[in-house]
Amino acid sequence: MLDRLRNTLARERDAAYTLFRRYLSGGRPMLLRSDLVEGLERLCAEPSCAALRGSALWELFHRAQEACILAPWLFVAERVRIGSWRYLRFHTESLNVDETSVSEFLAVKERLATGRAPDEWALEIDFGPFNRDLPRLRESRSIGRGVEFLNRHLSNTLFQGLHRGDASLLRFLRLHEVGGAQLMLNDRIEDVGALRTAIQHADELLSKRPADQDVAELRQPLEEMGFEPGWGRNVARMRETLRLLSDILEAPDPDQLEEFLSRIPMIFSIVIITPHGYFGQSNVLGLPDTGGQVVYILDQVRALEEEMRRRLHEQGIDLAPKILVVTRLIPEARGTTCDAPTERVAGTCDAVILRVPFRDADGHVVPHWISRFQIWPYLERFALDAEREILAELGRRPALIIGNYSDGCLVASLLARRLHVTQCNIAHALEKTKYLHSDLYWRENEDKYHFSCQFTADLIAMNSADFIVTSTFQEIGGTEQAVGQYESYRTFTMPGMYRVVNGIDVFDPKFNIVSPGADPQVYFPHTERAARMTGLQHEIEALLFGGPQRAAARGEWADPDKPIVFTMARLDRIKNISGLVEWYARCARLRELANLLIVGGTLDPERSKDREEQEQIRLIHELFHQHSLDGATRWVGFQSERNFVGELYRVVADRRGVFVQPALFEAYGLTVVEAMSCGLPVFATCYGGPSEIIEHGRSGFHIDPNHGAAAAESIADFLASCAAEGGRWADVSRASVERIQSRYTWSLYARRLMTLSRVYGFWKYVSNLEREETRRYLDSLYSLQYRPLAAAVPS
Repeated sequence: MLDRLRNTLARERDAAYTLFRRYLSGGRPMLLRSDLVEGLERLCAEPSCAALRGSALWELFHRAQEACILAPWLFVAERVRIGSWRYLRFHTESLNVDETSVSEFLAVKERLATGRAPDEWALEIDFGPFNRDLPRLRESRSIGRGVEFLNRHLSNTLFQGLHRGDASLLRFLRLHEVGGAQLMLNDRIEDVGALRTAIQHADELLSKRPADQDVAELRQPLEEMGFEPGWGRNVARMRETLRLLSDILEAPDPDQLEEFLSRIPMIFSIVIITPHGYFGQSNVLGLPDTGGQVVYILDQVRALEEEMRRRLHEQGIDLAPKILVVTRLIPEARGTTCDAPTERVAGTCDAVILRVPFRDADGHVVPHWISRFQIWPYLERFALDAEREILAELGRRPALIIGNYSDGCLVASLLARRLHVTQCNIAHALEKTKYLHSDLYWRENEDKYHFSCQFTADLIAMNSADFIVTSTFQEIGGTEQAVGQYESYRTFTMPGMYRVVNGIDVFDPKFNIVSPGADPQVYFPHTERAARMTGLQHEIEALLFGGPQRAAARGEWADPDKPIVFTMARLDRIKNISGLVEWYARCARLRELANLLIVGGTLDPERSKDREEQEQIRLIHELFHQHSLDGATRWVGFQSERNFVGELYRVVADRRGVFVQPALFEAYGLTVVEAMSCGLPVFATCYGGPSEIIEHGRSGFHIDPNHGAAAAESIADFLASCAAEGGRWADVSRASVERIQSRYTWSLYARRLMTLSRVYGFWKYVSNLEREETRRYLDSLYSLQYRPLAAAVPS
């Protein structure tokens, strides 16, 4: 590649020189990919420079993500492919080019951001050496399929170890017990050879029994052979499980190994960590820092408990699984149950919300809500207090800890380290990619966002996790054009604090894509008339058309018979609801075809404690006034009752409306799944998860939030085509429902997550995946970096 670049520079000297001079004279020391490409395209439009199009230089700048100008040098970060980067520097006068190191590139960024020479002895964080001997994916298309790779890679190693007399598999199968009772194997089986013989004898015994006979009736002879409960409830199930193990001992197959591990009764309790916001089952949605994550976790709990109960029953274990959702207790609960130490999760048999308060440095309970950007000083004490409460509630350590968001993942790391259990992280959304150059200009944002704590916590939590679950591929690796959330942690710098030269490796097999769904009891197609919640119709009509109000509203439709363009979200800047209002206001064609419905936030900025939400509320009111929207747009406050929201989606569908999710970026897109589940055609951001959920043009439509006029026109095009073609709306509606039911359901999610937890727990035990050296490095990073940063956050 370098030779091709040098040939291009030699052949097209004048054009290349002109291009570099234009970059340098633009007055911007740091350029984004869009800046590089736009400058190049403008130059190539000139006849004298047209030969640059398609050249090696043209290809490079279309792969580049950013560039830095330190005259006479131009430094370029080239994303060769997803997860793979290279750094180049051009001398803009001599037109020489060579590779440079990531350290030098980051040092140049520091100089440009601070105006000072970078610290020669700056702390550099590099996890690369610790991962040198660990299995690693190579192909971008394999990212997010870590467990498949791990099984393929390590199965052969396991086979070789078994034939050398390695007893780690035997020890693993003897590990499992519950309530003091042994499961799977007892000590009568001393080696792999004895295990093979025992399997043969057990199969002979079982072959003479009816397939549906309860294995408990054969407990004594099976126990004498070395088998304890846990192999299956009936004869047929136990024979299947034994044969899977026999095949693995003969020659491990990755799929058979995964199926066998999925049957081992090794998970009886799970702890789910979610500290920030108001976590409760009612009256919390729409409160600060509280939204989709509450719905996600409660649905996750119900699905996981059902799956755990199913697996334990099939394996012959009569035990009720236990799930604890550990969150923060808030004495000033604002009419919610967040001041209750425990709360049963509705729709479950034995899942509990366990609330632990934050305490200040003197040990006093902090009574009020604290923003997710300011909770860092409280998390270590919270983790220690939570550990005590968890052990008291469960009576033993859990089998799996799941962390949610940056704060929850850090707490999960602390707990998993102390309790020696498998750790799963679910970041949901990482702030780093939401704010341009948030790492480089961290000092300017420190008072408001405290990114120094958050990004450090992210590095610690991601690298300590046994496995990481994401909802989409884009969360990990982005797209061909855009960097993924996790990939953005590969290299970055926070000047004056540290420089990350190798932070997160998206080719690590710990990453797995497991997409959640929507509660099928709440979000179901509008065509299922018998299941519809007709008792809510009067309330919904009042919300849409006026009358006795459920909540404050602004605007009343002059023509209520038009289809509805519906949007619903928190009023954060990133959700871009104000952007959609402006698109609609400026598109006369769309205003003619449809009414706009906004459900979100509160209408009074004084009732919000969130500064960003206050700004958005005022902006939307200003747009109403500026564009005279009161006769075409209705805005109501956030609706927290899920049954009401589900029926609202269906009512909008009855009226042949659409749902719009206009976010600047959306990690997943739960409202997209909900709307599609109800059969409502969806227009959603092309940045993030919705681009994977929706098949453009078939089960919905992608829109670019940076081109609002085009997005509004595409919505208008669809509504116009529906008016002209009788079946158009129904075709997209039907395809939306089919897409969700085939790929995005909670039952599929729970099944996969339960299998992953067993597989990673197994490989962690039988191979060297403890990452002891990494843990020591993380301990240093936590003690020497995170702790002082957290202590500096004002209480």
